[in-house]
Amino acid sequence: MAKKDYGADSLTVLEGLDAVRKRPGMYIGTTDSQGLMHCLWEIIDNAVDEALAGACTHITVTLHKDGSIEVADNGRGIPVDVEPKTKLTGVEVVLTKLHAGAKFGNASYNAAGGLHGVGSSVVNALSSRLDVEVDRNGHTYHMAFHQGHPGVYTDVDPLHPSPDAPFKKTRKNRPTELEVIGKVPAKTTGTRIRYWADPEIFNASAKFDYDQLIDRVRQTSFLVPGLTITVVDEHIDETGDAAVDELVETDAAQAQADQGEAIDDGQRAHDESQEQLDFASNDAELDQERAEAGSVVELEPVATPVDTSAPTPGHRRVEEFCHTGGVVDFVDFLSHGEPVSAVWRIAGQGTYHEETQVVDDSGNLHAEKITRTCDVDIALRWINGYDTTVRSFVNVVATPGGGMHVDGFLQSITKQIRKAVEDNARKLKVNLKDSKMKIERDDILAGLVAVVTVRIAEPQFQGQTKDVLGTAPVKPVVARITDKQFTEMITGSKRGYKEQSARVLEKIVGEMHARIQARKTKEVTRRKNALESASMPPKLSDCQPGNDDVAELFIVEGDSALGTAKAARNSAFQALLPIRGKILNVQKASLAQMLSNKECAAIIQVVGAGSGASFDIEQARYNKIIMMTDADVDGAHIRTLLLTLFYRYMRPLIEEGHVYAAVPPLHRIALTGPRKGEYIYTYSDDELAGKLAQLDRDHVGYADDIQRYKGLGEMDANQLADTTMDPRTRLLRRIRMEDAEQANDIFSLLMGDEVPPRRQFIVDNADDFDRSKIDT
Repeated sequence: MAKKDYGADSLTVLEGLDAVRKRPGMYIGTTDSQGLMHCLWEIIDNAVDEALAGACTHITVTLHKDGSIEVADNGRGIPVDVEPKTKLTGVEVVLTKLHAGAKFGNASYNAAGGLHGVGSSVVNALSSRLDVEVDRNGHTYHMAFHQGHPGVYTDVDPLHPSPDAPFKKTRKNRPTELEVIGKVPAKTTGTRIRYWADPEIFNASAKFDYDQLIDRVRQTSFLVPGLTITVVDEHIDETGDAAVDELVETDAAQAQADQGEAIDDGQRAHDESQEQLDFASNDAELDQERAEAGSVVELEPVATPVDTSAPTPGHRRVEEFCHTGGVVDFVDFLSHGEPVSAVWRIAGQGTYHEETQVVDDSGNLHAEKITRTCDVDIALRWINGYDTTVRSFVNVVATPGGGMHVDGFLQSITKQIRKAVEDNARKLKVNLKDSKMKIERDDILAGLVAVVTVRIAEPQFQGQTKDVLGTAPVKPVVARITDKQFTEMITGSKRGYKEQSARVLEKIVGEMHARIQARKTKEVTRRKNALESASMPPKLSDCQPGNDDVAELFIVEGDSALGTAKAARNSAFQALLPIRGKILNVQKASLAQMLSNKECAAIIQVVGAGSGASFDIEQARYNKIIMMTDADVDGAHIRTLLLTLFYRYMRPLIEEGHVYAAVPPLHRIALTGPRKGEYIYTYSDDELAGKLAQLDRDHVGYADDIQRYKGLGEMDANQLADTTMDPRTRLLRRIRMEDAEQANDIFSLLMGDEVPPRRQFIVDNADDFDRSKIDT
């Protein structure tokens, strides 16, 4: 039953950062791992914004052993003077007030990633402790917070601060102390923020993702050329030169001792100053002096702390990223496969008009029509294959959903490529009278790798997640710049682009023909019974229709094994397709070469679901695709080639777990005595040795002549059925793909054209060789 006494006293007003702690999902999305990483992005993005403003060249992210994270930059430093409206120092305004910062106007940040003014304050609210140090005006300033509230911690060991240390909150409506803890050269500026995520906010499943951090840092280093970003992970100890380690440890110990003495002196000075302030808290004159002093309590100068955050040789995992090539280097990094063209770059600047709310000198908002500048920087290339990789960014903020900048780019290149194909129709063998022979966007996107970036002031995103850029005037600006520069590239009129543009157009036209052919094949398949042997390769030994849910296709190596497999299979649901030797390495081949290869074409035809972008797993004729090859090096190579075909052109089969590798035995042990007629199969030399030792211990007799299978063809039908084909007794290995990007990298590395990286991979992983993971 609802309460009748509902009045104003029933309402609750959450002020300041309390609202963030009450509803954290409104600000960081979730309180699991995603939200945990979001907090780090907010702090890193603030440092990156300093780099975009031209004020920062180095950012260091340190993962401390106690679970805290520190982000340091050499930017301008958070302002330490008093903000007139709140009468608080700039440090406290930035870290405790929502929607406060320097990114709502055009003076300090012309292009920034953080636009809502909530990043730092939200992280502060959701941290059990946050410490900030600012280098400005020749001093190092310090302030501490607990769950967003300013105050003073009393750490037992100042070198190892803890969120569990005693904390004294600054009393309400009183100026906050911004401590001066040291001196720095007058020109030295920067900000260091160290925070401990609050376990009261984040759930137990929230885990920090180091690989995600590295990916984000690497991405940022590409987008801000010349910016160096260092990641120091204190959780990982790496071995180094012993002599260097000993020397560094000695120096570090002495530095820590000196620093400890200096901080002890500073702490005592601070305690004395704090006692005096507390004693005189009711003194009106002192209150007035503190307010006029800008809430800064200057302690006796102490020794400048020794920088112990620098990477120690032989200790702590350190990774550093700096790319001077910008988006060109980014596209080169994202390209996996044989390149069709070099990396092409499109860059320029345009303007547009926009009506926006502007803060005037008196602090009031009013509408004003202003001119915006849009900087465009795009890099692109084509590689063999059909995968599309388009990454887009606005002021280094990723926009996975694209937006106006991507629409303008794709609109322009589609128009220019269509025109180039029409102008070269005879050379490219395109019949312009055939209405079906028209370049579609999917033909252009196949194999395209592109990075599209724009920098604009106050971009409009669709939603807080910033997935899609919604600033409409950006689209024509990007389109105009792309039109002018890409036209010269794709027509080959720009020096050095003639051969490259010809290869790109040939590839795109090839994709068009493949799409048209796939559509024809699909139409034919729909009209015919998919199980009609007339449309299948003659060498296919198909299974009986009506068992689609359990049907299995065995891809068998060699004709000799095929004969035995025919006798060993259950023809009700097991089909056989023989292949002759090693198929084409599709990682190195073009789409046209793959389609013209008899073995590859037969496999695609038998599976019956198409290939590439048109692959439809619902049309697949078999529930399991089983690679049945000899248990030797050649067999392993054939399986790798088959997997490359499946990954590149029928990837959903792997993603949904329909691809398997049969595991035939290597040895057969014939038992004697009372157990004569029984056989034991083993799958490795180690297993054989262990099984023989066990039989000897159990006094079980066996024939000395142990059969070693050199191939599937050496087995009779019963042996092949028992060991490899009968679902009741066989052993299969399901091929899984947990990480698509990692799988792509591995296939490109192991099967691509570049030999040196493959050789280095083998050398680096030689010590990790595990015989149990291979079949020989």
